[in-house]
Amino acid sequence: MARQLTEKQQKFLDVLFEEARGNPVTAKKLAGYSENNPTSAITSSLQEEIADLTKKFIASTATKAAYSLSQVIDNPTDLGNKEKMIAAKDILDRGGFTKTDKVEVTSASPLFILPPKEHENN
Repeated sequence: MARQLTEKQQKFLDVLFEEARGNPVTAKKLAGYSENNPTSAITSSLQEEIADLTKKFIASTATKAAYSLSQVIDNPTDLGNKEKMIAAKDILDRGGFTKTDKVEVTSASPLFILPPKEHENN
């Protein structure tokens, strides 16, 4: 069950990845917090919610990263392609879209014999 947030806490979370563009100081101002209220105190109290929103934000930008990779394929000689590929790969990796290596193991005989287990004398 999600915990109850104050109106300012909810506003902070609402603007953090929108108008504030990820900047917690800007989000604090937009949410109506006092300048005297430490930003670290706000972010500490919302740590779990911020982490959850960050994961969602990365997942939502994964499509843009994938599209960026396809642009590199379509225009392989464009300047900055290496940097675009590194950034896109990083975003996709963090979003859970990592490259997986498939390893297939086969055996002529499905049975194999292990050496006898050695017993230690105590």
